[in-house]
Amino acid sequence: MTSSAQNRAIKTYRRRLADKGLVRFEIVAREDDRDLIRRLARTLAEETSEARTLRDSVAQALDGGDGPTGGILAALRRSPLVSADIDLARPRLAGREVEL
Repeated sequence: MTSSAQNRAIKTYRRRLADKGLVRFEIVAREDDRDLIRRLARTLAEETSEARTLRDSVAQALDGGDGPTGGILAALRRSPLVSADIDLARPRLAGREVEL
């Protein structure tokens, strides 16, 4: 059991973290990754350009490196055929007779 002084200290510490925009949470990971995850969390908690770069890199790696949505539409709009005057109309045919 924790004493009331310990509980107050924990609440005060977590309130200071919240004031900085930080939260405490627990994760489950491999023992081998402990130091890596701690360094990663420590770096991401800072407000530096290194943290922003790392955050973007990790997010991109976890998202599969895909760009924003609409990539196919953007590629079609960049196509050289956009300005080509191609007639894609075709004549309407009644179809064919099929014996059943």
